[in-house]
Amino acid sequence: MPGKRVQLDDETWRALDLLGRDQMKDFQELADEAFSDLLKKHGRPVDLKEALRRSAGVSATVHRLKPDKKKRR
Repeated sequence: MPGKRVQLDDETWRALDLLGRDQMKDFQELADEAFSDLLKKHGRPVDLKEALRRSAGVSATVHRLKPDKKKRR
Protein backbone atom coordinates (compact mmCIF):
# COMPACT_ATOMS: atom_id res chain seq x y z
CA MET A 1 0.00 0.00 0.00
CA PRO A 2 1.52 3.35 -0.95
CA GLY A 3 2.13 5.79 1.85
CA LYS A 4 2.09 9.56 1.62
CA ARG A 5 2.98 12.24 4.07
CA VAL A 6 0.33 14.88 4.72
CA GLN A 7 0.88 18.21 6.40
CA LEU A 8 -1.99 19.79 8.31
CA ASP A 9 -2.14 23.00 10.28
CA ASP A 10 -2.57 22.66 14.04
CA GLU A 11 -6.21 23.73 14.05
CA THR A 12 -7.19 21.19 11.38
CA TRP A 13 -5.27 18.43 13.16
CA ARG A 14 -7.02 19.17 16.46
CA ALA A 15 -10.43 19.11 14.72
CA LEU A 16 -9.63 15.79 13.01
CA ASP A 17 -8.25 14.32 16.23
CA LEU A 18 -11.43 15.30 18.10
CA LEU A 19 -13.63 13.88 15.32
CA GLY A 20 -11.67 10.64 15.37
CA ARG A 21 -12.05 10.33 19.12
CA ASP A 22 -15.79 11.09 18.95
CA GLN A 23 -16.32 8.43 16.28
CA MET A 24 -13.70 6.02 17.67
CA LYS A 25 -11.82 6.05 14.34
CA ASP A 26 -8.13 6.49 13.70
CA PHE A 27 -6.65 8.95 11.21
CA GLN A 28 -6.45 6.30 8.47
CA GLU A 29 -10.16 5.51 8.74
CA LEU A 30 -11.03 9.22 8.56
CA ALA A 31 -8.73 9.67 5.54
CA ASP A 32 -10.23 6.62 3.76
CA GLU A 33 -13.73 8.02 4.25
CA ALA A 34 -12.70 11.50 3.09
CA PHE A 35 -10.95 10.28 -0.06
CA SER A 36 -13.82 7.95 -0.90
CA ASP A 37 -16.27 10.87 -0.64
CA LEU A 38 -13.97 13.05 -2.76
CA LEU A 39 -13.76 10.44 -5.52
CA LYS A 40 -17.54 9.99 -5.52
CA LYS A 41 -18.05 13.76 -5.67
CA HIS A 42 -15.96 13.95 -8.83
CA GLY A 43 -17.54 10.88 -10.43
CA ARG A 44 -14.52 8.59 -10.09
CA PRO A 45 -14.81 4.91 -9.18
CA VAL A 46 -13.65 4.09 -5.68
CA ASP A 47 -12.84 0.42 -6.22
CA LEU A 48 -12.24 -2.09 -9.00
CA LYS A 49 -15.78 -3.49 -8.87
CA GLU A 50 -17.29 -0.06 -9.47
CA ALA A 51 -14.79 0.68 -12.26
CA LEU A 52 -15.71 -2.56 -14.04
CA ARG A 53 -19.43 -1.81 -13.76
CA ARG A 54 -18.90 1.61 -15.31
CA SER A 55 -16.75 0.26 -18.10
CA ALA A 56 -19.46 -2.28 -18.98
CA GLY A 57 -21.92 0.55 -19.51
CA VAL A 58 -25.59 0.98 -18.75
CA SER A 59 -26.70 -1.65 -21.25
CA ALA A 60 -24.76 -4.43 -19.52
CA THR A 61 -26.91 -7.24 -18.13
CA VAL A 62 -26.28 -8.39 -14.59
CA HIS A 63 -26.63 -12.14 -14.20
CA ARG A 64 -27.31 -13.41 -10.71
CA LEU A 65 -25.83 -16.82 -10.05
CA LYS A 66 -27.69 -19.29 -7.89
CA PRO A 67 -25.70 -20.73 -5.01
CA ASP A 68 -24.46 -24.26 -5.64
CA LYS A 69 -26.44 -26.99 -3.94
CA LYS A 70 -24.31 -29.38 -1.99
CA LYS A 71 -23.90 -32.62 -3.89
CA ARG A 72 -24.98 -35.78 -2.15
CA ARG A 73 -22.76 -38.80 -2.44
